[in-house]
Amino acid sequence: MTDSHVSTHDAAPDARNDDIRIYVNGEIVHRDEAQVSVYDSGFLLGDGIWEGLRLYDGHIPFLDAHLDRLYEAALYLDLDIGKTRADLTQAIWDTLDANGMTTDVHIRLMVTRGRKKKPFQHPHLSIYGPTIVIIAEHSKPDDSVIERGISLFTVPHHRGLPLTQDAKLNSHSKLNCIIALNHAVRAGADEALMLDPFGFVNTTNACNFFIVRGGAVWTSTGDYCMNGITRQKVIDLCMTLDIPVFERNYSLVDTYGADEAFLTGTFGAQTPVFMIDGRVIGGGKAGPVFHRIRAAYKKLVDEERS
Repeated sequence: MTDSHVSTHDAAPDARNDDIRIYVNGEIVHRDEAQVSVYDSGFLLGDGIWEGLRLYDGHIPFLDAHLDRLYEAALYLDLDIGKTRADLTQAIWDTLDANGMTTDVHIRLMVTRGRKKKPFQHPHLSIYGPTIVIIAEHSKPDDSVIERGISLFTVPHHRGLPLTQDAKLNSHSKLNCIIALNHAVRAGADEALMLDPFGFVNTTNACNFFIVRGGAVWTSTGDYCMNGITRQKVIDLCMTLDIPVFERNYSLVDTYGADEAFLTGTFGAQTPVFMIDGRVIGGGKAGPVFHRIRAAYKKLVDEERS
């Protein structure tokens, strides 16, 4: 087991975060005063949904797509957010303005079913809801991870069928992913590579996973993983760039023999993978397809801002 690990969420410490102000149910207060009840559905049961957003140069890329996913999840969960999209968007900007934030910010938007009357499971006990919290932190991704890469370890914990808990839900119930990550860290890796219920390569505990073989980009079918906004943008970019891209079932045999591998997520955008289960991928460096996609994604984000 190694002493230190790389993460797709690595960022340099920023002292400004010691005094940030947080949105809690309509009030924006200092982080030391931000409180949620111990009776809250999210605390008691993980009964909530969330989105991770980025602020780049005064703009939040793909905000509409994130809100689409949030409201779709709320509909599925019978969770009344209690705010229109316009109102929720304004709350995000109010939080950013209260902190004087303009760029290199990570935003965590969380909605739970709210405070319960009693500490039990039934949704009808959540009579004081919903609870909405927005945490915005100064957080710039550590670009040195492009040179260091990420190592993965395939864990026995898989992403389950939708009839148990649909992995497409960005829910507060992340215990399956946390257990998977702990398993990988104990094996000396940075993150966990998770399979689907049939043994095909699926995703990691925190990000979507891609490989490159013969110049073509492969990712999972998306049936058993969070269909990330960045994941879809990469698929769309591949089509624009005439890079063959496939959403398909594939195994560890295909993965170990890949020319390149990388992860996608809102915070780190694209992160190269250099090792999987002790096997070096792509000579232990970021490959040409990765760099081409990363450059195109950066351009896309810049165009969103204009």
